[in-house]
Amino acid sequence: MQIAGKVFVVTGGGNGIGRAVVLDLLERGARVAALDLSAEGLTQTAALAGARGRLTTHVVDIADRAAVEALPAAVVAAHGHVDGVLNVAGIIQPFVPVVDLDYAAMEKVMDVNFWGVVHVSRTFLPHLLTRPEAALVNVASMGGFTPVPGQSVYGASKAAVKLFTEGLYAELRETPVAVTIVFPGAIATNITGNSGVSTGGDASSSAAAGKITSAGDAAAQILAAMEKGAYRATVGPDARMLDRLSRLMPRRTTELIARKMASLVKPAAPART
Repeated sequence: MQIAGKVFVVTGGGNGIGRAVVLDLLERGARVAALDLSAEGLTQTAALAGARGRLTTHVVDIADRAAVEALPAAVVAAHGHVDGVLNVAGIIQPFVPVVDLDYAAMEKVMDVNFWGVVHVSRTFLPHLLTRPEAALVNVASMGGFTPVPGQSVYGASKAAVKLFTEGLYAELRETPVAVTIVFPGAIATNITGNSGVSTGGDASSSAAAGKITSAGDAAAQILAAMEKGAYRATVGPDARMLDRLSRLMPRRTTELIARKMASLVKPAAPART
């Protein structure tokens, strides 16, 4: 789809890939409603955007369904309509095995990474369906098709986003809404800090065998996929490599990643007797 003159909603717009997507869209002549939990992050994004007059910022917890459902009225009031939604926001879990991961941490990851995507997609789909052409882009992770020890729940959340998005594609293929699923590899962002995780790196990046992709390059590749109406896109050489390997030899790929991640994963707690 054409970007110039269109209106896009972007989650995670206060940092990382989401911020880069917001700035790239604005540079290409779009109007943007940037969503993020961090008011400070959104303020920084707005400062970087400058006085373009085509950006609104909205502080919201996408895990809060009621808060998300209140967004369309504000976005439409500011921009008139919505042509595209890019679900970029995501967090990782502490780098520990499942046996040591408390349920609150598991639920937080699923609430943001999966339910956040569901809330935003479901809320804005009725608006997208009224447009002559529209786009829904959901960002998963290469951790969604290759298991990463110490990030099992994170990977499960991204695998859920993958299948949810593919299901939306199947349901919407005869409509004006083009649906795209994106699998980034190692991206140079501060996802650990934004997730409140003190050790390790991106759930995907620690497994990276190649060059880390910048947030700007990732954003450009995501928007290129959206423009083409691509079904799926892998971002970065590591994601492309693991995409192939995980299908050709899934067990060996799992063992390879487990060895590479061994130093980052805290050992499981000893069994209690």
